[in-house]
Amino acid sequence: MAVVTETSERVVAPISSPVGEGDENQGRSWRIGKRVLGYTILIIFALIFLGPFLLTIATSFKTRPDFAANPLSLIPHPFTAEWWKQGLGIRASEIADVPRWFMNSLLVAGTLMVSRVFLDSLAGYALARMHFPGRRLLFAAVIGIIAVPPIVLLVPKFLVLDELGIYATYWALILPLAADATGIFLMKQFFEQVPRELEEAARIDGAGVFRIWWSVLLPVVRPGVITLAILSFQGTWNEFPHMLIANNDPDLYTLPVGLALIRGTQGEDLNFPFFLATATLTMIPVAIVFFVFQRYFVRGLMEGAVKG
Repeated sequence: MAVVTETSERVVAPISSPVGEGDENQGRSWRIGKRVLGYTILIIFALIFLGPFLLTIATSFKTRPDFAANPLSLIPHPFTAEWWKQGLGIRASEIADVPRWFMNSLLVAGTLMVSRVFLDSLAGYALARMHFPGRRLLFAAVIGIIAVPPIVLLVPKFLVLDELGIYATYWALILPLAADATGIFLMKQFFEQVPRELEEAARIDGAGVFRIWWSVLLPVVRPGVITLAILSFQGTWNEFPHMLIANNDPDLYTLPVGLALIRGTQGEDLNFPFFLATATLTMIPVAIVFFVFQRYFVRGLMEGAVKG
């Protein structure tokens, strides 16, 4: 519908028709329905994901008779912290020396995190910034190592450790994992995003290669360093195959190896509440590290995924 007025020119002025209230209410109801459906689906998947975790925590506070009678109950009856006390070393346990295994895991994972950040960032800087014969071939070798399944290297690792005479020592647990091809690749990508002008300015000021890496470039790629540190700690904390073949001394067991041996030796008589309390204990350090540095971790993954 339009109103036409005649002056020196013909002007057409449209008059918009009002939207019906029924259509507006229908559109609002549709949007609300989609939102409710979306949140319902998210809640269902969240419960599916969190269900086993919540059941693990609940079982760790059950008695053995209560677990046998109500294995899927999320409410312990009666409630007991006995298995946590044994796992933390507050009370002696006849099943396993969990506090010692925990300290072994903490020592190995912490040492490997520091060594990987140091060595992987040095290697990544060399591959990204330094020009030397065979650089491309060396980088291709790093990519090739990433493609090799780790289980293929277990037997050669065992033979080398035995020949060197360091089998069943802390050196055997740490040295073969001190550097990581994935970490080298990650740090190379980060260093390649740094403008070369920073490096050239540092050279003009008289800084050497190591000083440029340590004082100039490493602070710039801090998100990558934190990402590498988190991945290194999480990976080595949960490392099982290498820790199993590199050691047969119970005093040097890490938590994953100790838990696996508990499960294997006790068989059908396994104390599930104690086992799950110890398993929950192994999650705590990794969860703390991740939640403390979560912001830097996500930023590091995003920046490392795109080469500038």
